[in-house]
Amino acid sequence: MTTTGIITPAELRAEVEQFYAAHFHLLDEGRAEEWALTFTDDGVFHPPGGREPVRGRAALAGGVGAGYRRLLEADEVHRHWHGMIEITPRAADGAVLVRCYALILATPSGGPTRTHLSCVCEDVLVRVEGRLLVRERRVHRDDQRGT
Repeated sequence: MTTTGIITPAELRAEVEQFYAAHFHLLDEGRAEEWALTFTDDGVFHPPGGREPVRGRAALAGGVGAGYRRLLEADEVHRHWHGMIEITPRAADGAVLVRCYALILATPSGGPTRTHLSCVCEDVLVRVEGRLLVRERRVHRDDQRGT
C-alpha cells in the first residue's frame, strides 16, 4: 500500500490473485468449512443453469463438502484454474468486481486429465476486517450460453 493508504492497481491485482490461489486450493483440497470462510457471512453463489442461489456459509460449505465426497468416491481429482482476470474497483462502495475465465480440470485415478467445465466467473469481492471476501459469485458455463 502506498504512503497515502491507497492501494495501487498492481497491489490490488496481486492481492486478488493471491486470494484466488488460496480460495481454490481450499476448494480443491475439500476444505469446505475454510473455503466457505472466504465468503461473507451472507455470501451468495449463483450456480449456472438458473438453479437456486446458495446463500450463507453453512450452505456453501455443505454443498462443497458433498461435492468433494462424490469426487473421492469416483476417485477423481478436480483442479480449478482462474485466468484472464479483469479487476474493476467500484469506488461507490469499495467493492471489487472481478470477471475471469475459469477452467475445471478433472483427472480420474490412472486416467488422462480432461477439461470438465469452461466458465466465466463474475465475483463481487468486499473487504471485511482488512481481507477480501466473496459477497456474490455468478458462474456462466460456456456450454450453457444464455442461462
